[in-house]
Amino acid sequence: MTRPNIVIVYTDDLGWGDLGCYGSPDVRTPHIDALAARGIRMTDWYSNSPVCSPSRASLLTGRHPAHAGVESILGAQRTTHGLPPQTTVASSLAAAGWKTAVFGKWHLGVEPGSAPLRHGFDHHFGFRAGCVDYYSHIMYWGVRYPIHDLWSDDTEIWQNGEYLTDLITDQAVEFIEGTAEPFLCYVSYNAPHYPMHAPADAMDKFAHLPWEQQVMAAMISRVDDGVGRIVEVLRRTGRLDDTIIFFSSDNGPSAEERNWLGGEEIAYAGGSTGGLRGHKGSVFEGGIRVPGIWSWPAALPAGVTCDVPAMMMDVTPTLLAAAGLEPDADLDGTDLRPVLSGADGDSGRVLTWGYEGQLAVRRGRWKLVVDPVERLGAHQQPGRFLFDLAEDRNETHDVAAHQHAVLAELDEHVTTWSETLERWRKPVTT
Repeated sequence: MTRPNIVIVYTDDLGWGDLGCYGSPDVRTPHIDALAARGIRMTDWYSNSPVCSPSRASLLTGRHPAHAGVESILGAQRTTHGLPPQTTVASSLAAAGWKTAVFGKWHLGVEPGSAPLRHGFDHHFGFRAGCVDYYSHIMYWGVRYPIHDLWSDDTEIWQNGEYLTDLITDQAVEFIEGTAEPFLCYVSYNAPHYPMHAPADAMDKFAHLPWEQQVMAAMISRVDDGVGRIVEVLRRTGRLDDTIIFFSSDNGPSAEERNWLGGEEIAYAGGSTGGLRGHKGSVFEGGIRVPGIWSWPAALPAGVTCDVPAMMMDVTPTLLAAAGLEPDADLDGTDLRPVLSGADGDSGRVLTWGYEGQLAVRRGRWKLVVDPVERLGAHQQPGRFLFDLAEDRNETHDVAAHQHAVLAELDEHVTTWSETLERWRKPVTT
């Protein structure tokens, strides 16, 4: 059996409406659009969490955030512990002979025992915490002391003045060029996460846009350039057809005030949810529905749009099954190969979310949201809100008063989901 190469391209705070192939009227992303044209564009793809660290834990483990042991945004101190020891997609592939590397953002622990090399990666270039200045690679956070955060494996390095998005691409391309064995290349861009930095030539492409949209578009454009370079090196080395490429974002766009450079304490509107309600930090669609693109020319159809709901924890079991490996029995995700091949539609699977008191469940067209917020840092709205996503994708009309049977059914799922979360959160006793 052919052992496919695997490339995961993960962006940071990229909204469902921030790409050309997802309807953006302003952001030009020809390389990502071409990736979608060669594969499958998922319209109902979800993160497991509306914030970064839990989303990344689900991506790499195939488990819900609470099951993986990471439910909140992890800190930047060099003593910060992160992802507990467990099997990851990287460790499974590495044990079977794949070369594994991660380039860019980690955000699953800063202290040495939580670093990428302890979770199945042979090599890491990038930073371990949540965000850094794109040129100095220093994290500035409120009144806390600045922390330099750029690493090659376990060695701190300095490449001052070099734009981080380009550095991440350079390292990924070099790894692909220099690796003869099957590989997992996890390209974890921190763009378009704040601070809002973009090179002048990228800014010039979008000079017609208001500043907050201009810099967002410029940052995304630089990621798109990186995707183009990665695809080109795969093509040049004759491996494009038998490489699985998965592209997504950790959560929806940020509306946090710290995106601004002028100090104004107002919500930032640079990213786009494509009209979906909510932003980063919210279990409304805008916080959790994100772009999801799969490409594998040797085994998957091209030019397909798929509306089957699926989520980030499905990536690990799908990749391991495609590689001919047996995923762990306790994974929460599902092997999506039947869905991606077009052989299986929506079977009524229930998707679930939980974040800082918010809960949500989706089954088919129906979604129940419990005690939500609109964005990170906003006040919680107590109550249960039911939406028909087939008719109201933007979650503007609560139909709970008119759909008693649906509400009752999803309420049962919420109860079961809450009990499951509590069971995972209990400390293991011996």
